[in-house]
Amino acid sequence: MEYKFVIQGRLDGLNEYTAANRTSPRKGGKMKAQNQEVVQWAIRQQLRRLHISRPVRIIYDWFEKDRKRDLDNISSFGRKVIQDALVKCGTLQGDGWKHIVGFTDNFHCDPGNPRIEIIIREVEI
Repeated sequence: MEYKFVIQGRLDGLNEYTAANRTSPRKGGKMKAQNQEVVQWAIRQQLRRLHISRPVRIIYDWFEKDRKRDLDNISSFGRKVIQDALVKCGTLQGDGWKHIVGFTDNFHCDPGNPRIEIIIREVEI
């Protein structure tokens, strides 16, 4: 099976998260929680009460408004937030090796509609 959901806009990047943590661990924690809440809202709206028990591979399509941010800055913090939100919502049982066997990042530029499209694909092991 394959499932898709979309997060409108963009999440903070790893550079912003690192800077927030250097200022104060609480500031970094607050930033992560805010980003995770955005993701959880999208999951609840689009995947409803989906619970996946099989291992998955996740495909991320990052649509940025421009090419100013480095690719690893865009995806590193974003993947962490998205995978934690999938676990918190109960969509995935965990985010370790047993539950997520891999992921792929694809990057695009869409000035009029920045977003993140996530495909969760169940796999057989």
